[in-house]
Parts: sequence; structure tokens; C-alpha cells
Amino acid sequence: MTTWCLTTSPDNFARTAELGWKLQGIKSRRGNTAREIHPGDKLVYYVTKHVAFGAIAVVTSEVFEDHDPIWTSKPGEDYPWRFPIQAELVITDPTSWVPAEELREELEFPRKWPPEHWKLAFQGNIRQWPDHDYEVVKAALGEAVGQRR
Repeated sequence: MTTWCLTTSPDNFARTAELGWKLQGIKSRRGNTAREIHPGDKLVYYVTKHVAFGAIAVVTSEVFEDHDPIWTSKPGEDYPWRFPIQAELVITDPTSWVPAEELREELEFPRKWPPEHWKLAFQGNIRQWPDHDYEVVKAALGEAVGQRR
């Protein structure tokens, strides 16, 4: 199993939710990365603008290419590398998403940057992540879901 951090906009997060957490696409320039993503891999969703984590999903099948427009960003951007997914933990209410700031001291990946520039760790569409960071976010999302019950 490999852990991936997927940086997505609130609109694209909502589109994945509208699809019932059954499918995820990544940007066209990430084709090499897409071929490294396999069934059983975990996706940790980092939502821009909110600077927060909102979900974790599991990849359930190999990547395929499809250019039907679903996810968007800048004009002309395509998300053709797609893979079936299944939700592991999802927080639907954006006000309950887990702020990344609350976890940044525990996360390993952002330590590659100076502390004042930790948000640079979330630039780009998708990147491989330490399994430790998946566990940290999974625990925090689990707590957030438990607090709402």
C-alpha cells in the first residue's frame, strides 16, 4: 500500500462526492504518477482554500484514461487519469474538516520545508506521502467524525 496526498479544490472535492466516492481523476501532467497508483493505495484529500483534510479513500482498481469533463481547475486543464475508489473516511460538512495547521507538527512530509513555508508541501495535484502522515490524518478525521455524533 502506498499513501498519496491529493490536493483538490472545494469544487472538485464536491464533484468526487457527487460521484458517490466511486471515482477520482488527476491532472493530465500527472500521467507518470497515475501509473504508480494501484489498488489498495490510500488517498488523503487536502482541500485548498480551507487548508484542511476532508477525506480518505482507497483505490480499488487500476488507472484508466477518460477525457469526459468532471473535475476542473484552470481553463483547458484535464483530469484524464482516473481510478475507481471507495471512501474510507469522509467528512461532508466543510466546517468539520480537519485544519492542516492543527496537524502540521505531527506530519512528516511538510518538514521538508522551512516551518514558515509548510504549506508548500501541498502544492501540486498529487504526491506520495509517508504512511505515518496517513495514520495522523486518519486519526484526526476519525475524531472529527466522532465529535459530530
